Amino acid sequence: MFLTALLRRNRIPGRQWIGKHRRPRTVSFHAKQNMIRRLEIEAENHYWLSMPYLTAEQEYGHAAIRRAEAFAAIKASSTSKFPPHRFVVDQLNHLNVTRKWS
Repeated sequence: MFLTALLRRNRIPGRQWIGKHRRPRTVSFHAKQNMIRRLEIEAENHYWLSMPYLTAEQEYGHAAIRRAEAFAAIKASSTSKFPPHRFVVDQLNHLNVTRKWS
């Protein structure tokens, strides 16, 4: 038992690059440079997004008319595909020919 533990001491079990007990990948210089560049880009994006072009008051409801027009166009296009409404009174009105009111 001790000999087995001694011989298997530095071995990665199973596939060495996948799984729970995988071999840690070494971090190269290029990986560090790429990570630093991505973090700098993210920081710049955060900076520009933190100063909006419009104020909150200007932004509130700025597209309400455009959205209402777009919704009206969508609604009109969907209702144009349907035939006009048919009512039961119109369908069965011919049965009232012999009906007499007192």
